[in-house]
Amino acid sequence: MVGTLVVVWEPHIPWMRPQRSSTSRSAVVPEEIATQMAGLRVGVKENPPGYRRELFGPAWFDEDRNGCDTRNDILRRDLVESSMKGEGCLVASGTLHDPYTGRDIDFSAGKESRRVQIDHVVALADAWASGASRWTSGRRRAFANDPENLLAVDGPTNEAKGANDASAWLPPREEYRCAYVVRQIRVKARYNLTVTAPERTAMLNVLATCRSPA
Repeated sequence: MVGTLVVVWEPHIPWMRPQRSSTSRSAVVPEEIATQMAGLRVGVKENPPGYRRELFGPAWFDEDRNGCDTRNDILRRDLVESSMKGEGCLVASGTLHDPYTGRDIDFSAGKESRRVQIDHVVALADAWASGASRWTSGRRRAFANDPENLLAVDGPTNEAKGANDASAWLPPREEYRCAYVVRQIRVKARYNLTVTAPERTAMLNVLATCRSPA
């Protein structure tokens, strides 16, 4: 079982400095995440030439060899009351409880399907500038199809995010920001990607708001 680290505000630790208030506050951060956050290397984003989506492999490659493309794997995982097209892999319809906005979105395959998009929580372009440009093509393909880094979300919100990291974009639904940043930390730690100083500060600020689900 993963332990939980209860972080009490300490004035000598910058990111734990409380707002001026007469009441004390505490943040609850999983110990694993606190350790991973501390281990992220801080660096300046590289800008190696030549980023292209195809450098991360064919879109929605069947990386886990289950016979279904990654996009439909994630739709099947994240939608509720979903239905399939025949006996195959294609998700025909369902409902998304969108984590980024808190809205319920009806999904139907076809011309309206972009209402629901699959977001790379750590964007591919961000990964490219944070170390992925030096990876093998196989590692980049695995990253692009890693379920830990993928979420079905509201299409326009995903497009508004673009390739921004946490210093420039966070989900509009504030209640989800902790889970979002925790997922980014897990992914960046797993793939040994760097963070910028502003990105690290933004992540720590969000972690300071995390509360126990109970």
